[in-house]
Amino acid sequence: MKPVDIWVYLSATPLLGLTMTLLVYQGAYWIYSRAGFNPLLNPVALSVAVLVSLLALTGTPYQTYFDGAQFVHFLLGPATVALAIPLYAQLDKLKRLLLPLLGSLLVGALVAIVSAVGIAWLLGASETTIISMAPKSVTTPIAMGIAEKIGGLASLTAVLVVSTGIIGAVAAKYVLDALNITDHSVRGFAVGVAAHGIGTARAFQVSEEAGAFSGLAMGLNGLATALMFPLLYWVFKLLV
Repeated sequence: MKPVDIWVYLSATPLLGLTMTLLVYQGAYWIYSRAGFNPLLNPVALSVAVLVSLLALTGTPYQTYFDGAQFVHFLLGPATVALAIPLYAQLDKLKRLLLPLLGSLLVGALVAIVSAVGIAWLLGASETTIISMAPKSVTTPIAMGIAEKIGGLASLTAVLVVSTGIIGAVAAKYVLDALNITDHSVRGFAVGVAAHGIGTARAFQVSEEAGAFSGLAMGLNGLATALMFPLLYWVFKLLV
């Protein structure tokens, strides 16, 4: 039997996508750990590059891949809820920082939306593209829901969200170090607002405190963006 025949047979198996995802990520994480957890070798970015290359080289439709890999997608919800557990351990510090964190959340969410919309508009992007870009700093399910409700392309939003998360997870250390921000709760919250789930995963690798506050920021930013964006978009339409 030829290798291509074996691939055709395996590609018809729903679990192929799941198996590919787990093996590729495991390999990417091994590289990441061997490199001393260098942010530039983010395992999510490596995994995406390898999986896209495999699908392109084998001519496998994305839907065929997703039929098997969707179990990982399903686990995003429970994983997000589970972030409440490490956050509970930081409850005392959370109470002390409540007002500064809320202020930072509102500013961060506003800047993320306005900068995305403003830059896209100045570069001549279409209205659909602008809408799709606006929730790029929110976790994927919420961002796709926001984009769909107002007329954006959910698939484009998903790509932008993942790209934002990867860039944020890679660049956050260098940006925060340059700003001389050392408090793990502050670093984690900033990463969670800007880089949602992928950034939160990176924050947990730094410390549980950073991960807990990043998870909090990710959840609150999703809520804040869902409430703020329709109003901001209405104002933007009036002005333009």
